[in-house]
Amino acid sequence: MQSNTQNLKSKILPPPLKPGDLLRVIAPSGALREFEAFQKGVEIWRARGYRVEIPPEIEDKWGYLAGKDEYRRDQLATAWKEPECRGILCARGGFGSTRILEDWTWHDLENSTLSKWLIGFSDITALLWSLYTAGISGVHGPVLTTLACEPDWSIQRLFDCVEGRPLAALKGCGWGGGVVNGILLPGNLTVATHLLGTPMLPDMDGVILALEDVTEVPYRIDRMLTQWRMSGVLLKVRGIALGSFSRCEAPPNVPSFSVEEVLRDRLGDLNIPIVSNLPFGHEAPNAALPVGVLATLDAEQGILSLGN
Repeated sequence: MQSNTQNLKSKILPPPLKPGDLLRVIAPSGALREFEAFQKGVEIWRARGYRVEIPPEIEDKWGYLAGKDEYRRDQLATAWKEPECRGILCARGGFGSTRILEDWTWHDLENSTLSKWLIGFSDITALLWSLYTAGISGVHGPVLTTLACEPDWSIQRLFDCVEGRPLAALKGCGWGGGVVNGILLPGNLTVATHLLGTPMLPDMDGVILALEDVTEVPYRIDRMLTQWRMSGVLLKVRGIALGSFSRCEAPPNVPSFSVEEVLRDRLGDLNIPIVSNLPFGHEAPNAALPVGVLATLDAEQGILSLGN
């Protein structure tokens, strides 16, 4: 097993949530369209005893975005600075969170009384990774428009994560390469690729990189992973955990590799532990994963577990 855990440090975990806490909803990315699914997601949190505050501008639209950049940035800033707010629930993904990170620093918000949970995935990867660079852990997990589609165990896992209970290991397909400890950094491949070369890309030294994606045909997955290879970033990571790559098939009658073949070709020669087919990503199940915590990747047994 590769260890060297003495050189690894988990990010700050916000205090565990408890029923009665105030949570604020933000729409930092795409315009909200799935109103019924959104309300179901809100009700799941409220049924657990949480106070969920929805901003009046939640239905705003500016092109494909959920309002102009300054409005979406203000939603995030307001939620983060609110002393009573203990968690931030993202309405949906899409595109747009990177736009509000221009000229943004979490240190501008250092007057907030305590760190708080930020929960989302897909386009929210940019916010989660930016917060990670500031030293605070978030949750790569269902947004409000996808939460009601999750199986019961996945919904329970999300609450276990933010309420401070242990999380079960996830089982996938091990590619071999041994067992490694590292800092877990989950995210969406497309969004993460567009952070390469920006200040929002975290330091990858000692990281177990956990990636997923949706509706990206194999040649685009190939193109993104080739960029990661040529950037040299993959030389720093200790292991790779692959979630679901949903609806990533090539169109019929078009010559193509499968997405599985692309993943094997672009990652299989890195000589690091890799586990694929883990139950997280777009389309249920999307098992919650805390960002920036110590994790163990066992590529012999195909297991991703938290802690070391």
